Amino acid sequence: MTQLIKNAFLCLFFFALSGSALADQQSTAEEVSTLVKKAVVYLNKSGRDKMLVAASDPKGGFVERDIYLSVYDLNGKVLAHGSNPKLIGVNVTDLRDVNNKYFIKEILSIAGTANRGWVDYKWVDPATGTLRDKTVYLEKAGDLIIAAGYYKK
Repeated sequence: MTQLIKNAFLCLFFFALSGSALADQQSTAEEVSTLVKKAVVYLNKSGRDKMLVAASDPKGGFVERDIYLSVYDLNGKVLAHGSNPKLIGVNVTDLRDVNNKYFIKEILSIAGTANRGWVDYKWVDPATGTLRDKTVYLEKAGDLIIAAGYYKK
């Protein structure tokens, strides 16, 4: 019985440590905005075509742990996506979250007026399969909108 209690305690301890380690690996607002700014610099240095290819390539330098770039034209068509290449070429303007929020329309609006900003919405976290609060940082760069998001803790 004592060994069973020891094993149970060790399992709980291990899961508590691994859970907190995963939480520590979660991306932050600063990391997301830094990734977008890095993409804007790359765009200005290497050009549109190279940036779009790199943004869609998981090994292109714009995917870090659970954050990646989404690049849109000014009409809401996906031009690059670091997580789901099937979205490239798709106009996602009418995409809504579970609260019927047109978050892509909000991204387009902010890009058109302020050139940069943050948008909050609810989305399913693919790592956990649960509905979570997500925040996206975006910057308009010429005729592109470069965005990256993170799930809030």
